[in-house]
Amino acid sequence: MVRTREPRAIVVVLDSVGCGALPDAAEYGDAGSDTLRHTAEAAGGLAMPNLGAMGLGNLGRIAGVPPTDSPSASWGRCAELSKGKDTTTGHWEMMGVVLDRPFPTYPHGFPLEIMDEFERRTGLGWLGNKPASGTEIIQELGAEHVRTGRPIVYTSADSVFQIAAHEDVIPIEALYRIAASAREMLTGDHPVGRVIARPFVGPDENGRYVRTHRRRDFAIEPFEPTVLDVLTQRCVSCWGVGKIGEIFAWQGVCESPHVTDNMDGFTKLVERVRGPEGGLVFANLVDFDMVWGHRNDATGYARGLEAVDARMPELLEAMVDGDLLVITADHGCDPTTASTDHSREYVPLLAKIKGVEAGVALGTRRTFADVGATVLDFYRLGGLCARGTSFLAEVRGA
Repeated sequence: MVRTREPRAIVVVLDSVGCGALPDAAEYGDAGSDTLRHTAEAAGGLAMPNLGAMGLGNLGRIAGVPPTDSPSASWGRCAELSKGKDTTTGHWEMMGVVLDRPFPTYPHGFPLEIMDEFERRTGLGWLGNKPASGTEIIQELGAEHVRTGRPIVYTSADSVFQIAAHEDVIPIEALYRIAASAREMLTGDHPVGRVIARPFVGPDENGRYVRTHRRRDFAIEPFEPTVLDVLTQRCVSCWGVGKIGEIFAWQGVCESPHVTDNMDGFTKLVERVRGPEGGLVFANLVDFDMVWGHRNDATGYARGLEAVDARMPELLEAMVDGDLLVITADHGCDPTTASTDHSREYVPLLAKIKGVEAGVALGTRRTFADVGATVLDFYRLGGLCARGTSFLAEVRGA
């Protein structure tokens, strides 16, 4: 069957798949980080023939992914202009919002005035209030939480206020309401980037509590209009996949279905690209970050990269001639370092117009916002993203 819809732009974010430390990485404790290269080395090489053919190996030394003289897509990398190294900052910058200061972090836990207000709003009290691994703190405090009904509050090196609760103690919808209330209070002097509801169940047969896939993020609203807002105002629909809607506080996003893992996300991505409606498709594949990066699981990370690569032909087949595909990331999370936190890195940039069979070098872009500028240019709205420079002409071969 011949598909007749208008060409669309597709942006796929491989969450945390950085490709080398930025010049200021040492200021963030990330000197030497290189998520893609180090993951490949730790795994003894990556089998990624499809993204390799598009030019992924041209970005640097990636074991198992050699460079090619005739890539089918254009390739480069993007530097982050904003301060910070978190999901919200990275995605916002892609869509034209550059932050001159990072979101606040809380290495010693949240101030008591915040926790007192949280307790006043919920009437439940709290446990924790410290930086912690999410999988570890539910083992430490899970039994006390079940006994007392008090939600577990914790943070990390990122700007996050995380609330963990057992699904049988605080039902999932009640947990979402608690998180939404916390989102309302975390503004002003404490503009935390994301409030995250973290449901869990258990204990299992090994006596351990286990997080479920019904996590939900409540992001702070963008401080200014994004590329998504510009597109929506001009009647270009913006279809999210995964946590895109949550990252942008649902501003400028018409839908963003929840996904259970990368493969579910990829299936939903292909379904949306194959659908008859036009407009931008903006997908986030989060497992690289959430499942493998933060747990320093380089082997899992490598297998995840290979699994996405294996499904790339499905996505390319679902596209129509003239579609623009951009593959990038939002930050790093090197699973081979001692840290389990995000890393301040360049991110890959692969860009392809279906029907254009040869790519060119796009170089090092000064900001992630070049992605958003290119999307606007694709929809003939160029010039409306002051922070980025479009690379559409290079990708088209003009």
